[in-house]
Amino acid sequence: MTTRLAIVPRPEAEDLGRPALKIAFATGDRRHVDQHFGSADSFVMYAVGANGHAFVEAVRFASALQDGNEDKLAERMNALEGCAAVYVQAVGSSAIQRLLGMGVQPIKVMPGTPIADALKAVRREIAAATTPWIARALRIHKDPSRFEAMSAEDWDE
Repeated sequence: MTTRLAIVPRPEAEDLGRPALKIAFATGDRRHVDQHFGSADSFVMYAVGANGHAFVEAVRFASALQDGNEDKLAERMNALEGCAAVYVQAVGSSAIQRLLGMGVQPIKVMPGTPIADALKAVRREIAAATTPWIARALRIHKDPSRFEAMSAEDWDE
């Protein structure tokens, strides 16, 4: 059974900078990246932009073993819908292939990496847009309001 807690954005919420990317972290304590992707107890997800970050959602899963059973991956993959990346302690090769296929970059970090530190690093990378996966994600997750801005411009032929 999966449990989800999502935050409804407030209109007065801080502007994170556009575009903002949804980033997930495999965590047991919601403060550190301390879980293997396939057996993660939970993910926490943040919207991250060059100007800041905001908590978006937490997803908790039923217990899973690191047993090579690929059926348990579907639930975790579905939870990452709309995410640009997932930070993990470890991830198997078949999960990497499936994540990349759905446009989610797996990022392996040292066990116990503080999520706060990873969020700061992602903010810097978004601002610079030089890391290949960030540049690709920014192209994919463009601000949908850009079309409104373009239509409001004067066009001369």
